[in-house]
Amino acid sequence: MNLEIKIFNTLSRKEEVLQASDPKHLKMYVCGPTVYDRPHLGNARSVVVYDLWFRFFKEVFTQVTYVRNITDVDDKINAAAKEQKISIQELTQKIIGFFYSDIDALNVLRPTFEPRATNHIAEMIEMVEQLIKNGFAYVSSGHVLFDVAAYKNYGELSNRTLDEMIAGSRVEIAAYKRNPLDFVLWKPADKDDDASSIFQSPWGDANHGGRPGWHIECSAMSLKYLGANFDIHGGGADLQFPHHENEMAQTRCAVKDSKFASYWIHNGFLTVDGEKMSKSLKNFITVKDLLEKGVDGIVIRYLLLSTHYRKPFDYNQKALEDAKKSVEKFYALFDENDLKSYQAGAHKKGLFLEVLTELSDDLNTSKTFALLHEKAKEIKHENNQDLKNQFLQVLDFLGLMDVSFFKQKNNLSDVDESFVNSKIEQRKIAKQEKNWALADQIRKDLLEKGIVLEDNKDGTFWKKS
Repeated sequence: MNLEIKIFNTLSRKEEVLQASDPKHLKMYVCGPTVYDRPHLGNARSVVVYDLWFRFFKEVFTQVTYVRNITDVDDKINAAAKEQKISIQELTQKIIGFFYSDIDALNVLRPTFEPRATNHIAEMIEMVEQLIKNGFAYVSSGHVLFDVAAYKNYGELSNRTLDEMIAGSRVEIAAYKRNPLDFVLWKPADKDDDASSIFQSPWGDANHGGRPGWHIECSAMSLKYLGANFDIHGGGADLQFPHHENEMAQTRCAVKDSKFASYWIHNGFLTVDGEKMSKSLKNFITVKDLLEKGVDGIVIRYLLLSTHYRKPFDYNQKALEDAKKSVEKFYALFDENDLKSYQAGAHKKGLFLEVLTELSDDLNTSKTFALLHEKAKEIKHENNQDLKNQFLQVLDFLGLMDVSFFKQKNNLSDVDESFVNSKIEQRKIAKQEKNWALADQIRKDLLEKGIVLEDNKDGTFWKKS
């Protein structure tokens, strides 16, 4: 599709027209979860944002390769496993399961590749060895560290001087470092580490082994699946420094003529009622928390996309209620026959193309949703069937299509009618026998299942609450 795509590039600090290295094949890498705890809303926002980028690029390019990694070896994982008194493998498998369960509820597509760090240790060791050989890394006390002073462009992505980076970040001061900013490529294992997080390498104590630093993991995996030069690297704003800065530095230094990613995308921070989300403030919200409160996944998805991805997003009750009302407003436009007759693969035109145009301006979801609300008014007044089909296409494309949500809100959810009718008959007999307590209990039991009984002169009827 011939569409000019504008992206705000963190590296240049300006909006640029996207020029993929291959006009038919877009390559994108996004930092995925570190699987030590269940995803919170901030994590979910990032996943949903890049899912929409992926969906958009799939419409524009002939081929899209989207890589989102899983970090399953990390200090936080080790600490969580020790605290829970379970093995690292048991912890990571459990959290990966939670991650999929939560993002599936948000209609998130699987990426093209989803590599796990523990399956790419050999590639990491090879990259570290190359950095030592090229003079950009050194071995000290069993650690291998990147020598920041040896790379003249360090700080280019975060746009900071070395002094600013030291002053503005939590830099580990250690005797084995030449420079406080030098970061770990490989570290020796602790004596009480789980064996599944210990890997043999050319460095350190051969009896204990070690594990990779966090930054080298993404470099090694992006290099394997996308090559030394690819189009887009994404992640949360909190990853810009030091994680992405370090990724870019070490990859460029390990691979001759590598520029790494051409465009860097960062989504904004998430707050809760204007405050930073943290467990100490008791405002830490996970996707699971909202799902268990009965908030539908597509409502959460709409909520997370309602603010432009680069802007900070504040979660609050009003924002949640507005998202719920918006989704319900959209679904109120359709009846069951509309959904049955809708075909996902139908010709894309009109509204669908308008939406792609809005999103081509740095994924402008704010304008996209405003456009949908305008079209919703038009459908409500004119009941244009062609426009209805286009609207459903857009909902599907945006990941906001959920037939079960429609049925639930329109009292069409699957109900065991024979069971309900048998209970109505039991209640009828109870009333004939003047067993009012049993009749009331049957009504109450059905109400708890979401079934409301209505008595009139023609008999008893039921409906979904």
